[in-house]
Amino acid sequence: MAEIRLEGVSKRFGHHAVLSRVDLDIADGEFCVFVGPSGCGKSTLLRLIAGLEDVSAGEIHIGGKRVTHLPPAKRGIAMVFQSYALYPHMTVYQNMAFGLSIGRTGKADIDARVRRAADILHIAPLLERRPRELSGGQRQRVAIGRAIVRKPGVFLFDEPLSNLDAALRVQTRLELAKLHAGLDASMIYVTHDQVEAMTLADKIVLLHTGAAIERHGSIAQVGAPLELYHRPVNLFVAGFIGSPKMNLLAGTIAEAAQTHATLRLPDGTRIAARVDAHLAIRGQPATIGIRPEHLRHANQGEPGALTLTATHVEHVGDSSYVYLEGPALTPDTPLTMREAAATTLHARDRVTVILPPEHCHLFDEAGNAFPRHLE
Repeated sequence: MAEIRLEGVSKRFGHHAVLSRVDLDIADGEFCVFVGPSGCGKSTLLRLIAGLEDVSAGEIHIGGKRVTHLPPAKRGIAMVFQSYALYPHMTVYQNMAFGLSIGRTGKADIDARVRRAADILHIAPLLERRPRELSGGQRQRVAIGRAIVRKPGVFLFDEPLSNLDAALRVQTRLELAKLHAGLDASMIYVTHDQVEAMTLADKIVLLHTGAAIERHGSIAQVGAPLELYHRPVNLFVAGFIGSPKMNLLAGTIAEAAQTHATLRLPDGTRIAARVDAHLAIRGQPATIGIRPEHLRHANQGEPGALTLTATHVEHVGDSSYVYLEGPALTPDTPLTMREAAATTLHARDRVTVILPPEHCHLFDEAGNAFPRHLE
């Protein structure tokens, strides 16, 4: 069993709170990704679990055992760092075997573990090479193999793909997903890349930054990738998850009910959202949000339509993104609309769009989401 439980974990450096009140359960065998902007404490949280940093408050349990003050070697974990940290004078085989040999594991057992890990990672032909003879992707697989041979209950990955080029990142990401499926172990993975988070994770932990840590604690939202994408609990999550990010329009509540709400934009346009806003107050500032793929072209005379101007069209292969500006929007909040790759829209074209109520999110003045009504 290798479930991980964090209870009220906090970390301070002097008077500066890096992490605050982290309560988290990671199930046995789960692939959990810590993601968030730079400085949110995701690597620090990983290092607390590994035992490389001391907690300022709270408790850490791994496999049902309290490990808060245990050294890393006694926690049943293995860590893969951003830097490969391979011994340059040793072969691949020796690099993978070194940790076992100093732990006095038998030679036959070491050989079996190294060769099994090499087969899993497709590096068996490389066992007699030295690190300088390997590509970046091969070196990273050796670093992962060095962790596998220890047979840990928990694997910890600290941005392991950040040194790889784009194509190799995709390939190695797929290999990590296959590795998780083939190993009976929990994995915690730190990244700033939300594509990695969305594609790898069973569970995403999105961390706050700045003053939000003191107000709300470090965790902004925990859940499955699509839960964070389709049901963000606050503006921070809505603005971070998604590329391009969710469109956000500020206004005031014009109507509020248990099944819907209407937001009045600065130019007087009213946008409806299918949410439970019966506790909202008319005239209260609020923000409406919608994903780029949910904007659609309006039919003639359709209520709630916005007539905007395309400022830029971005072609990205299988789709295009149209950036829109207009009097209903503030200069720093253009709308982004996803179109088919073969869109005929160009810069300076006039575009009339609708925000379908069933796809709209509504956030109150404090940035918290009203519950949505989904069909």
